[in-house]
Amino acid sequence: MTDSILLIDDDVDVLRVLGTFFEQRGWDVYRELSGEAGVATFERALTDVVLVDLNLPGMDGLEVLEQLRGRETAVIVLTGDGDVPTAVRAMQSGAENFLAKPVDLSHLQAAADRAVEKVRLRRVNRTLIGQSANATGLDGLGTSALMREVTRQLTLLAHSDRNAVLLQGEGGTGKRWIARLMHDISARASAPFIEVACGAGDAAWLEAELFGRETGPAGESSAERRQGLVEVADGGTLFLDEIADLPLEMQAKLHAMLETRAIRRAGGIREIPVDVRVIAATARSLAAVVDTGRFREDLFRRLNVMPLTVPPLRERSRDDFLALIRRFLKELSPASPGAPTRLSDDALERLLKHAWPGNVRELHNVLERALLLARGNEVVGAEHLPPEFRARFSPLDRRHTPLTLDELERMHIDRTLKHHTGNRTHAAQELGISRATLIAKIKRYAIPG
Repeated sequence: MTDSILLIDDDVDVLRVLGTFFEQRGWDVYRELSGEAGVATFERALTDVVLVDLNLPGMDGLEVLEQLRGRETAVIVLTGDGDVPTAVRAMQSGAENFLAKPVDLSHLQAAADRAVEKVRLRRVNRTLIGQSANATGLDGLGTSALMREVTRQLTLLAHSDRNAVLLQGEGGTGKRWIARLMHDISARASAPFIEVACGAGDAAWLEAELFGRETGPAGESSAERRQGLVEVADGGTLFLDEIADLPLEMQAKLHAMLETRAIRRAGGIREIPVDVRVIAATARSLAAVVDTGRFREDLFRRLNVMPLTVPPLRERSRDDFLALIRRFLKELSPASPGAPTRLSDDALERLLKHAWPGNVRELHNVLERALLLARGNEVVGAEHLPPEFRARFSPLDRRHTPLTLDELERMHIDRTLKHHTGNRTHAAQELGISRATLIAKIKRYAIPG
């Protein structure tokens, strides 16, 4: 989609220079000489960005800003006489940024790019909840090429006759949910889905848990015989979480079950036919575990015919990430009565920028906590997120917070430096000042780095 900008200035030369600049970069450009005409053009064009001069005849820049408040656009204001107090009022009224004339074009480009990104974020957030009805099933996996391939493989495996599937991926990537989804879209959906943690006990306990018990331990009556979870799951799916933790003795029995489609209860001699699909999950490389001698090679080869790798969250696209948020909001909302049904733009931006070392599980936990804390509020805000998210608050993020001119300048310089990862030359160019002046201001305001 082509970016678009509306330029409102009573100086024809400014409109010509800036318009040409953006047109050469592929933007759709609209130009108006007055605030009244600019607002009318915006109603027709609905541009991503509006660049407006504060000092206009008739309707001035602040009035234009007021007219566009709450609209899906980002307003950048221009001031030609260094009228910083008025620019501060504009920022507190909702402007995304302000620039002094004559404007540095590289600075303007960077400001416009950031503004477009914020507008897109707001549009995504506005539709986030409206699309939540489609966040279940395969739609919840995402739409990127990477996740479409995961969906394709998952569907093939779900509809195949294989009785063993291996899911591999980092901890927290959603392997359990994918296993359940595979079960739900398969012909086994009406039969049980049983989960077992392979590291939950020793070999004897796991044998009784999985395969059942024919006779009780010494001193107990034969009335203690019982079915194991494999028999309970007959016709359905057995999900073995962290298969690498399965004791070696049980690995042999599992391999035999997959080969013969039958089991023997602990203490029994009779073979019991079973029809169960095993989905095994691991966060480790099973091939590496085989090399250490802690996992049987024959079982590994039996499981590894068509492994499905679940990508970590950092490798998925933004649309995939948003699909997960929609899915989790839909799942968590019933358990959080009174919680808001949408995120603030700031909260969503912070979620999108987080590294997510804990993957999908971490995202789920963060949203669950946020919904609980946000009960009674209109939106989930950044203040409802964990401390590591709230720590990035800046006074500039709170648009209606009164600021002194020094505070505003310090925050603006600090944010620009961070955007350029501390490169003072690039930051000075964007700010439209010399490098020496920037260094002096860094010292004056004690800006770290």
